[in-house]
Amino acid sequence: MTGIEALFDNFWVIFLIFSLIWPRFRQQSLDRSRRNELLALGRKRGSNVITIIHRQETLSLFGLPIARYIDIDDSEAVLRAIRLTPDDAPIDIIIHTPGGIALAATQIAYALDAHPAKKTVMVPHYAMSGGTLIALAADEILMDPHAVLGPVDPQLGDATGAYPATSILKVLEKKNVDEIDDKTLILAEESRKAVAQISDIVRNLVKDPYGPEKVEEIVEELVSGKYTHDFPITAEEVCKLFGDCVRRELPIEVYNLMNLYKMEARPRRPSVEFVPSAPLKGSG
Repeated sequence: MTGIEALFDNFWVIFLIFSLIWPRFRQQSLDRSRRNELLALGRKRGSNVITIIHRQETLSLFGLPIARYIDIDDSEAVLRAIRLTPDDAPIDIIIHTPGGIALAATQIAYALDAHPAKKTVMVPHYAMSGGTLIALAADEILMDPHAVLGPVDPQLGDATGAYPATSILKVLEKKNVDEIDDKTLILAEESRKAVAQISDIVRNLVKDPYGPEKVEEIVEELVSGKYTHDFPITAEEVCKLFGDCVRRELPIEVYNLMNLYKMEARPRRPSVEFVPSAPLKGSG
């Protein structure tokens, strides 16, 4: 073997070792940075900070995109974090999620609601569906001025697709029973139960600060099928619906933390770039 061949072989060995070590090193670096931001926010607000952030960073040479949503693993982890928080310690939950499994989101919401100290949900971009359900358990919701929540109307379906429960029930209003197939009738019965169950969950989560009429207004707005399931309810509309418990502002640490999460599954040229700066004095 010539010196050049040996050098070439060594290059590939080094490259292989680097490609295996680099993802782990990068993950550790990200973990440290995220922990530092969480600690900084916790110290600033005197709270225990928990995150439910469904984005992922590229950690391997051959990374693949993975759909993330609220699942049972999330509920187990968040319930454990809430349980380990002293009763007199406030909790801040940063939520960035498209939603997820209703059971998991409901468990988190009820656990958060039961915590004796102040609970704050922070939404930097969006907290849809199950994320909104969790937000309802908070004493205060902090949102970026352009962040959104979403409806919590239940979705039912099978391998062929998911459908809004309220839309399935509309079929019964527009057709005679003898014109509807058995599968649709079964789905309609399950839809009736699902809508009633989610409505009761929302009532239980928001009943303390509001009177009965306001509670029913919130249920109508979020559960009745008034909007499509992915409809963005803006921070302005959330303020109107929930009143003074909502503020359109976030601590800077939340934005710093979100910057430590990436969604792309392969290296690419950034599509958005900016340099934060203050305007020059005397300009304008």
